[in-house]
Amino acid sequence: MAQPPELDPTETVALEQGETHGSRSLEFGKGKKGDALIVAVRCQGDGTINVTVRPTAVSFPLECLDSEVSTIHNQVDIAGAEDEGTVSVDAPTTVRWSMTIGRGKAAAEEPPEPAGA
Repeated sequence: MAQPPELDPTETVALEQGETHGSRSLEFGKGKKGDALIVAVRCQGDGTINVTVRPTAVSFPLECLDSEVSTIHNQVDIAGAEDEGTVSVDAPTTVRWSMTIGRGKAAAEEPPEPAGA
């Protein structure tokens, strides 16, 4: 839990935040044109954390549990993803979390699952 989530070897780290309690806002630098933004968050404890990435206006929740470590990797490949920005985590003090922000090539979009699969 103390270590931030790892990125793929092809991705570049823009920001790492070790184990943290409560809410926090962190800044990250500008990426290369065409880079996607990767937001990886790990948490443990009783509660939900909400992550907001600006200037992209992307946000997502992560449900955290006392009994296990939860990790999520999100890739943002929209206009403004290569810009510098701020990531804000709104978290109760009962939750420990860590985060890695990275840059990399956008993953190919996965085709939709066939109906009834």
